Amino acid sequence: MKNLVRFALAAALLVLLTGLYRQSGVKAAGGPAETNSETFRVLAPIESGNLLLFPVVKASGKTPGATPFLSLDEGIKSGEVEVTEAGRVRGLVRPRGPAPTNDPIFHDDRYRGEPVPEENRFRGDEVNTLVLVNNSGKPLLLLAGEIVTGGKQDRVIAKDRIVPAGSDPIDLGVFCIEPGRWTASSSTFGGSAKATSQSFMVQPTIRQRAMVDKDQQQVWDSVHGAISQMEVAAAPAPTGAMGGGPVARSGYPRSIGTTSYAKAMEDISVSAKVDEEAAPVMKSRDQVLARLREAHAIGVVVAVRGEIVWADLFADTDLLSRYWTKLVRSYAAESLTTGETRSAPSVADAQHFLDAPSGGTETSEGDVGVYRYRELRSGGTETFVLESLLPGTGYDVHISKMKLKNAVHRLKSPQIYR
Repeated sequence: MKNLVRFALAAALLVLLTGLYRQSGVKAAGGPAETNSETFRVLAPIESGNLLLFPVVKASGKTPGATPFLSLDEGIKSGEVEVTEAGRVRGLVRPRGPAPTNDPIFHDDRYRGEPVPEENRFRGDEVNTLVLVNNSGKPLLLLAGEIVTGGKQDRVIAKDRIVPAGSDPIDLGVFCIEPGRWTASSSTFGGSAKATSQSFMVQPTIRQRAMVDKDQQQVWDSVHGAISQMEVAAAPAPTGAMGGGPVARSGYPRSIGTTSYAKAMEDISVSAKVDEEAAPVMKSRDQVLARLREAHAIGVVVAVRGEIVWADLFADTDLLSRYWTKLVRSYAAESLTTGETRSAPSVADAQHFLDAPSGGTETSEGDVGVYRYRELRSGGTETFVLESLLPGTGYDVHISKMKLKNAVHRLKSPQIYR
């Protein structure tokens, strides 16, 4: 009898410890962790130059219905979303009563109404700091890799997040993607392009450095490498001399003349090359999107030169459609890189990439009642999951899964989310 009681107590203690362990926001290496509770199914690919895009659907066929989110491009275009340097934040602060915040750029004294010395009230402009205000009536969805241009440098958003409707100013985590400038080119910030058809975000290689390495120098190095590859890809093709003589040496890289990733992508030759790679998809964009909607596709698995490198998955087809242009152009930019061309992966290969365990180690952070952002690492892949916690949601809004390439992973002390 005593042994039975001891066994029961031990079992109860084990259950209690397991519950606490799961709530801690960290999973030990080797422990399986799923991106979400649903299974995804990969469809036959769409071929575009050196790209293969495998549409992904939810095996259950169920989606959360119309999602309430505003995109960054939509918010900036309408003027309902404002972005500025940290040193100019004063004009964006709402004249409200006490409103506590955890953002480091704000001081509690400001909300208590106590006098704060002018020099301490606002920080000066910083490379990795921008301030954003969502004045719209919708929650704002921000994706890692989205570009904001203007100010003293072009920046790229470092991680996925959700900004509530009518929010107070937030410290927007960014990385610089223009190391050669620190002078104002514009008093305001904009999206990556004026025309939707030319919209883009940074390519997967740079997104990985921002999301995984979380290191400014790594981002700068990847930007430099990407621009160098663009210069090679955009070089004029060698031409034959008159009368079948030697090939003229006109195929050497030319300098784009900028350290800005955004300006490099806007270069006529580079833009034309990106459009060429994306042409099979973009020239029939409406038809492709119609096919994706018909299949209820919510994302894609991306292969570049035969190697599966990335997956972007959304809550529903509508969100995928709204980000389609900038995502495809970012994948096309990645396909400009030189490297070994492998045999084309199969649907089974893409399915295996999605089904592979997503978490040996997990960290989690977020904003209570707004969103949770999880980073899961296992073997040679890394997965990032943005879950909405807003009323009426409670589902994964965006999932990024990547094959790690020479990642210099610096695992910081976990931020435990409850």
